[in-house]
Parts: sequence; C-alpha cells; structure tokens
Amino acid sequence: MKKRFATKGRSVSDLKAHLVLTTKYRRKVFTSDMLSELHNIFADLLEKWDGDLVEFNGESDHIHLLFQYHPDVQLSSLVNNLKSVSSRKLRQQFHDILSQFYSKNVVWNSSYFVASCGGVTINQLKKYIENQDNPKE
Repeated sequence: MKKRFATKGRSVSDLKAHLVLTTKYRRKVFTSDMLSELHNIFADLLEKWDGDLVEFNGESDHIHLLFQYHPDVQLSSLVNNLKSVSSRKLRQQFHDILSQFYSKNVVWNSSYFVASCGGVTINQLKKYIENQDNPKE
C-alpha cells in the first residue's frame, strides 16, 4: 500500500472497500497470468481515480480487491469502470483462452459485491485475500 491517507485540497480520508467480482456464469477461466495482468490493470486504474490498490488476489472464477478511494469518487462509477476496462483489456490480451468459454465479449458477471472494511481489521482482510486458492497455471 502506497498511501496511508487520501488527500485532496483540505480533506484527508481513509476509505477502503472490499470488492468481489465473479466471472460470467462462474466459469473457471482465470490463470495465474490473467490474475497477474488483472492486478496491474486494477492498480493503474485506481491510481487514475486517485485511489490505491491495497491487496489483490483471486481464484479461477472470482477476484478480490481491497482498495483505498477518495470520498469524491462515486463508488458505483468506479466499480463499473474497473469492470469494463479490465474486461476489455483482458479480452484483448487473452482472447484465445476467453473465447473458449464465452462467445460474446464478456468476462464479469453483471453483479458485484462491495463492502466497507469496518467489520474486520485490514490485516485480517489482507490475510483472507492473500490466502485465496490462486491457480497454478
């Protein structure tokens, strides 16, 4: 994690969210290379939104992001941007693999889960995400 607090103008914030995205039809499509690329995509996108990727991991059919964001950001807009851009970039880079599972240009399920991180400590949540069953391929 790069930033401890998000600052802009005279405001200082420390808002973190846990986002879970699942693949369309919960198909087991992700490889370790795909997860690595998704990590890079999400880190870059969050930086553009004045945020920070705290932790990322996933399994073959879903991913977890723990990220910091600024209160000026509308969370639903940020999530939709994360989903659409990551889907497009992943389909460009891994077209051959994804086309075996999907006939249309999709990766993500249309829904998502997002929660603030007040229920558990950040360290507990980071350990949970770190211990995801990462594909070995």
